[in-house]
Amino acid sequence: MAEKFAFTYEERKRMASQTAEILTEEIGLKGDAIQAVQLIPELEAGNIALEEVEQKYGESVSRILHGLKRIEQLYDKNPAVESENFRNLLLSFAEDMRVILIMIAYRVNLMRQIRDTENVEAKLEVSQEAAYLYAPLAHKLGLYKLKSELEDLSLKYMEHDAYYHIREKLSATKAARDAYIDRFIKPVEQKMMAAGIRCHIKGRTKSIHSIWQKMQKQKCPFEGVYDLFAIRIIIDCPLEQEKMQCWQAYSIITDMYQPNPKRLRDWLSVPKSNGYESLHITVLGPEQKWVEVQIRTERMDEIAERGVAAHWRYKGVKGETGLDEWLTNIRTMLEHADGLDAMDQFKMELYEDEVFVFTPAGDLWKFPLGATVLDFAYHIHSKLGNQCTGGRIGGKVVPIRYELKSGDQVEILTSANQKPRQEWLNIVKTSRAKSKIRLALKETQVKDGLFAKEMLERKFRNRKIEQDDSIMFNVIRKMGYKEVSDFYKAIADGVLDTNDVLDKFLELRGKEAVVTGDNQARSASEFELDESKIAGLNQQVNDDVLVIDRNLKGLDYQLAKCCSPIYGDDVFGFVTVNGGIKIHRCDCPNAPELRRRFGYRIVKAKWSGKGSSQYSIALRVIGNDDIGIVNNLTSIISKEEKLVLRSINIDSHDGLFSGNIVVMLEDTSRLEALIKKLRTVKGVKQVDRI
Repeated sequence: MAEKFAFTYEERKRMASQTAEILTEEIGLKGDAIQAVQLIPELEAGNIALEEVEQKYGESVSRILHGLKRIEQLYDKNPAVESENFRNLLLSFAEDMRVILIMIAYRVNLMRQIRDTENVEAKLEVSQEAAYLYAPLAHKLGLYKLKSELEDLSLKYMEHDAYYHIREKLSATKAARDAYIDRFIKPVEQKMMAAGIRCHIKGRTKSIHSIWQKMQKQKCPFEGVYDLFAIRIIIDCPLEQEKMQCWQAYSIITDMYQPNPKRLRDWLSVPKSNGYESLHITVLGPEQKWVEVQIRTERMDEIAERGVAAHWRYKGVKGETGLDEWLTNIRTMLEHADGLDAMDQFKMELYEDEVFVFTPAGDLWKFPLGATVLDFAYHIHSKLGNQCTGGRIGGKVVPIRYELKSGDQVEILTSANQKPRQEWLNIVKTSRAKSKIRLALKETQVKDGLFAKEMLERKFRNRKIEQDDSIMFNVIRKMGYKEVSDFYKAIADGVLDTNDVLDKFLELRGKEAVVTGDNQARSASEFELDESKIAGLNQQVNDDVLVIDRNLKGLDYQLAKCCSPIYGDDVFGFVTVNGGIKIHRCDCPNAPELRRRFGYRIVKAKWSGKGSSQYSIALRVIGNDDIGIVNNLTSIISKEEKLVLRSINIDSHDGLFSGNIVVMLEDTSRLEALIKKLRTVKGVKQVDRI
């Protein structure tokens, strides 16, 4: 980041000395950490190579500089530092905790030096990083002074007018404010002592940054900030008396000063989910000024300051349990002189189950350890994952099964011919990628199935074989497939030959298919009906005689299931390949297609004689869902002679009913009469033949 400000070699050396001073005085580091900081300008100027450092200064110094170099490489990828993933990656790259401490100290020093720089854009970028990244880390490590300085300097550069407005307000009232805090604390201490409560009370004025945050959140001027003064009462008592003494202190405070009930925060009775315990109350102190008072015990204060609920976290900045515990341990080491020596041996083991990876644009994403290039592709977009052939990392092409490493910048390579495969499920690690692959495989199977079905239907048409669904289902079972989708998938994959399917179909149908050697389509002349062939098909079917062309009676025919013709319908005949004839209604849904494609196989047909057979007819009925309407419908049907109700299926929704009624009747005249009567039923809106 210093490169943005074009510091000279001498300026870099001076900044290194200043950073080393911050590390020594504010943090307590010395030895190898200080040596590493002093070597940074030499390394940047090329006066010494990283490989030489270990030989001359030892492995510890080399490790620190290596960590700083890796983090510098992260910045080269132009990441969005506001991402929480970048904070995590930064920590995982550090390897040695001293690297993070050096970066905090360096950032404090950099913020001090850029006050008068003309590079406004770089100054704003550095300030944003300080506020989001380094100040929270400094606070978590107990470096409160550095944390406040980072926040205030960030505000100074990003919100210049607001910063100086608040500073002037504070400067104008500093003496009065300090005196006010003393006046507030002294009578409280006396009351606490008189009540037998052992405690110490700390008073402070909030930082400029904290006051500004309050003003922004509450949308109020400086004078409207309720808790400009903060008082913390820390009670020393046994564990079993904690709640009692905290509430006793609360009672004393609220007896002395008027509380604002809307500002009471009871995290004593029900602690926060992160373990934070305390009583917060805002009271109207002397001179009608609002003061925030926090009441807690030594144990609660220890938890709040050292671990689970550090101030920057419970203010809304999310953290992770592992990170909290790790940073707290480091802070404990910093606070004990004998712990500083252990820093030399300390190595980073956080995030061992996670990797953080960059996109070409600098976005940073988190993946589980073991995630692959294919996981990365599906994380971006399903289409990118489906067409992924590999990736490019550091200029090298890697396969889809390459396992990602923290800091990798991944570019996905694709091909329009690539398709998901079943074995991809064993390559990916994330559930997101697995679900997308399963969905893609399912969609591919459906498409392949439709293609295979169309291919089979074309084969049937070429050989002039008419498909029958019931026989086809039997074929599928006989060929060992329980699911229709598996059957068509086998055809699509080439496992099953369509000719074998046709042969099995003909075998089950009990007919032999005559196929020419060159599979040429048979001509229309093969379907011409001569008198001898028709005579051989003579058969009486009750009294319903179908007359075809030359008034020849008694032909072998079947009623088409697609339109269910009955005596009296206008019909035509369709000659099938095995010599039989199927009868269709002239208004059959399939009639236009049959006439267009197989016009030479259409023959005229009409009913002859008197209808006496009964035919199954389905009616569609729609109407208002009124009480008794179904009974009215069935009553009409039951009263009709020679009319049998076979089934009725009614469904009701949003005040309307719709249903199918199947009846047995003789001819179209009886059908028309029935439809007319059903339409007279009150509430019935529509009756149609299906």
